[in-house]
Amino acid sequence: MTHRNPHGSGAKGPDELRHQIEQTRHQLGDTVAQLVEKTDIKGRARARVADLRDKAGAMTVQLRSSAAQAGHGAQGRAAGARHALQGRAAQAGHAVQGAAARAGHAVEGRAAHAGHTVQGAGQAVERHTPQPVRSAAQAVGRLPRPVLIATAAGAVLVTVGLLRRRHH
Repeated sequence: MTHRNPHGSGAKGPDELRHQIEQTRHQLGDTVAQLVEKTDIKGRARARVADLRDKAGAMTVQLRSSAAQAGHGAQGRAAGARHALQGRAAQAGHAVQGAAARAGHAVEGRAAHAGHTVQGAGQAVERHTPQPVRSAAQAVGRLPRPVLIATAAGAVLVTVGLLRRRHH
């Protein structure tokens, strides 16, 4: 951007001319720097990558925190549900053993799949289970597989019945 005298007259002397030339050089340098900055695609890409990396790091920290909070909440709810189910299953297990044996074969395949899924959660539950309950569970674990499946199916049936009765 040059500053021109509106009346068309030039510099008043060599010093003023040098000053105008120097001013024009600075303006031209600023313009060139702005053009170089706009055409520096690599530099702008690096800046964008650095910005995105910072945002991703902050989001990772936030997601980890949210996941930890959700995990703690789920762990507490699972422990409560485990205690409730243990009590109900012990009371109802003997009453439904016959019907559960007939349904056991159908449930066996599904139980195997669910067992793999629950195994990880079961290990966490086992660490937090009191010793007397663990001893009883180990004794039940020594029962033949059809009896275990029948007992599990019976517990499921009783639980479903109790939940339906509570819902109505």
